[in-house]
Amino acid sequence: MRKKGVLVNAVTMLGLIPACTGPIHLGFGMCLHACGVRFGLDGDLSVGNCLLTMYMRCGWVDFARKFFDGMPDKGLITWNAMISGYAQNGLAGQVLDLYRKMESMGIVPTREVEQRIVLSGFVFGLNPFLKNALINMYARCGNLVKARAIFDGMPEKNIISWTAIIGGYGIHGQGELAVQLFDEMISAGEMLDGVAFVSVLSACSHAGLTEKGLSYFTAMERDYGLQPGPEHYSCVVDLLGRAGRLEEAWKLIGLMTVEPDGAVWGAFLGACKIHRNVELAELAFEKVIELEPTNIGYYVLFSNIYSDAENMEGIMRVRVMLRERKLKKEPGYSYVECQGRIHLFLVGDRTHPQAQEINRTLDGLEDIIRRCDGRNDKDQERRNEELMTCIGVHSEKLAIAFGLINTRPGTEITVIKNLRVCEDCHLFLKLVSEIVDRQLVVRDATHFHHFKNGACSCKDSW
Repeated sequence: MRKKGVLVNAVTMLGLIPACTGPIHLGFGMCLHACGVRFGLDGDLSVGNCLLTMYMRCGWVDFARKFFDGMPDKGLITWNAMISGYAQNGLAGQVLDLYRKMESMGIVPTREVEQRIVLSGFVFGLNPFLKNALINMYARCGNLVKARAIFDGMPEKNIISWTAIIGGYGIHGQGELAVQLFDEMISAGEMLDGVAFVSVLSACSHAGLTEKGLSYFTAMERDYGLQPGPEHYSCVVDLLGRAGRLEEAWKLIGLMTVEPDGAVWGAFLGACKIHRNVELAELAFEKVIELEPTNIGYYVLFSNIYSDAENMEGIMRVRVMLRERKLKKEPGYSYVECQGRIHLFLVGDRTHPQAQEINRTLDGLEDIIRRCDGRNDKDQERRNEELMTCIGVHSEKLAIAFGLINTRPGTEITVIKNLRVCEDCHLFLKLVSEIVDRQLVVRDATHFHHFKNGACSCKDSW
């Protein structure tokens, strides 16, 4: 057609681009995109929508989002293409976020969009892509029972379905079930990929299944021909580190076939925190801030390592670094849903209408813990200081106390927290779960903690 001098127009592009249906066609699709720009068709909304769908089908999700954000005009079809693309890639959180953004901008969904998001998948639907997204969403929102019910109800499961439910059990600390499902997936003849191995390795790490995780890591390349990436190495470093095998983790980093990234060194730094190894922590910290100099979490973690070692000089050095680099720690907050409303608590929060009752409840729980667990007077002094200064009363404690006041006995309480749960609060919540005879669920920055009968699902390794 081009040799005969026939002009390329929007109709031509709309006939060619849909032929690119998978990653293998990405190169050709990008050539078509370049041609579209060359012939001035990049401003055509229909062509843009078609390109957006193509990039999503080829798995270039981040690029598709950049392309979407850069489109000067967006119609309902544009929004629908982006939402559908996220759903097809199992990204439930992004689906919901984009849908809310669409509504907040005053864009009224058509019947087609509503049916696609609500009727065709997010409530009753048969669309497997949306069901995968639902599994991921429910697991990450704390409703693992619902996620499993959707998974079990799927007549046909693909690799995304299996990976979503395995990852769900992993972040909830139920590594044994995650491993069981992974083995079932292999038996079902599913073609494994790198993402599936990340899910099961992470699950093994959080559940302390060290040898099982190492066997999967070995089998990954030996049996399935998959080259481990930094994300797999970071899981194994975490796996070895949690088991106290720091020297092995250090050697593994040195033998990596790819360059260690911030996540790898961050996992090693976290292991040093668990086992209070300051010497190795200092080496890991130097590496990780070279790669991610603005990641405040690593500075906080390193400072806590010095704090555990009662090294005030080290703590001050970290604080100086934070000031020099103009970095500030994100304030901690937690929220809990009650009777259809979200209640947000900051550290030392006294603004809630029930603040006095919440603090009385915490006082009562502290008294019971002190009598039953033999905590000393220093604990009471710390609690008094918290109340007088309005600092130190961590937000998850406030949220849990609020939940205890406003729900019936025996009701499970779920709290979402933006930062890692500290050791003091972790111990407090374990003891409270036994005192009130309830299950308390706290999702922190990394995974879910299920507190019940004085124990936690993370087995005190988080």
